[in-house]
Amino acid sequence: MRGSDYAELRAFAAVAEHGNFARAAARLGISASALSQTIRTLEERMGIRLLNRTTRSVAPSEAGQRLLSRLLPALADLDQAVADVSALRDTPAGLLRINAPRVAIVNRLAPLIAPFHAAYPDIVMDIIVDDKLSDIVADRFDAGIRLGEMVEKDMVSVKLGGEMRLVVVASPHYIARHGMPDTPRDLRDHSCVVSRWPTDGSLYH
Repeated sequence: MRGSDYAELRAFAAVAEHGNFARAAARLGISASALSQTIRTLEERMGIRLLNRTTRSVAPSEAGQRLLSRLLPALADLDQAVADVSALRDTPAGLLRINAPRVAIVNRLAPLIAPFHAAYPDIVMDIIVDDKLSDIVADRFDAGIRLGEMVEKDMVSVKLGGEMRLVVVASPHYIARHGMPDTPRDLRDHSCVVSRWPTDGSLYH
C-alpha cells in the first residue's frame, strides 16, 4: 500500500466518523476542499461511490459501509502498533542483543550489566560471546563490541573505555637461557605462544 493510499483511507474513515467534511478536515489538519478532493480521488480510483452526500449530511454508501467495517479495526491496530513503539521512548523495554569477544565482555561489559539492569529493568540483555566477530547487522544484533583495530569502516562506533595494554611475559628460567628481548621486533627470534584469529586463522601480530 502506498502512502497516498493510507492517507485516502484515513480521510475516508474520518469523514464517515464525523459525518461532516469540515469537522473531519479540522481533525486531519487540512482544508475541507482538500479533503473533498482526496475522497473524490479515492472513489475514482476504486471505481465506486463510498459516501452519499447531501447539502446537510454525509454518510457511507453500502459499499462505503462494507469498507468501513474492515477498515476501522485495521486502522485501530495500526494506531496501537505506533503507540506501543512510541512508548519505548519513555520506558525502554524489550530484547537487546549484543555480540562481543570474550576479552571485551570480561573487561568492559561485565561490570556494567548489574547497574544497567537496575536502571532499565524492562530490557532483557542477550549477550553472545563471539570471538569470531560475526556480522552484527546480518546476524540481527543491536550492537557489538570490537577492538579498535577490528572496527569496519562502515560501522558507527563509540569508544568504550581506555586503551588496552598487551604485555609479553616469560619465566625467569627462559630469560636466563635465551636472554631478554629489548624491542618487540626481537620477539621474532624467541619461542612465543601466540594467538590465532578465529575469523580467518591468521596469527595476531
